[in-house]
Amino acid sequence: MESNFQELKKMIQEELDKERYEHTLGVMYTSAALAMCYGSDTEEAMTAGLLHDCAKCIPNAKKIKKCEQYHLDISDVEYANPSLLHAKLGAYLAVQKYQVKSEEIINAISSHTTGRPGMSLLEKIVYIADYMEPGRVELPNMKEVRKLAFHDIDECLYRILKDSLVYLASKKLPIDPMTQKTYNYYKENLGKQEE
Repeated sequence: MESNFQELKKMIQEELDKERYEHTLGVMYTSAALAMCYGSDTEEAMTAGLLHDCAKCIPNAKKIKKCEQYHLDISDVEYANPSLLHAKLGAYLAVQKYQVKSEEIINAISSHTTGRPGMSLLEKIVYIADYMEPGRVELPNMKEVRKLAFHDIDECLYRILKDSLVYLASKKLPIDPMTQKTYNYYKENLGKQEE
């Protein structure tokens, strides 16, 4: 694993700009820390963290073209905001280019932007690590999110989803229906009463 992992890091570094690569390393290590905390596979968490943004630096027009070429569905929201496509395109590239065979890792890459109802532990870990890795700009409630992440992963996930929807609405940005569905799912599962 070690030599393969170093090779994978080198490949990813070539695909990303410096800032995105730094973020990726932050997500990789934060994913590992969360995996240790919750008894998940650290190797899978590090691999998913390392690959989660592998398609992020592809220009938006090219993201659309590649998704069409690979027959990956594109929603109206994704056509309007092609940067959202990096998750599903990244999951595809993880398999085709980076030889990932773990469905857990592929799902974690695929759902790290919008989430999805019924996420696996690894999916939650990567989603949360992407939001709160140490290099992230301080967002509202970040201290609380970082503390929650290591005490109650579902509560943390819910908090991030809620804050993300509030942020998108305040900026009048389009909301991916999957993010709304995911929020509703965890709101119901955790018995939340607000809104």
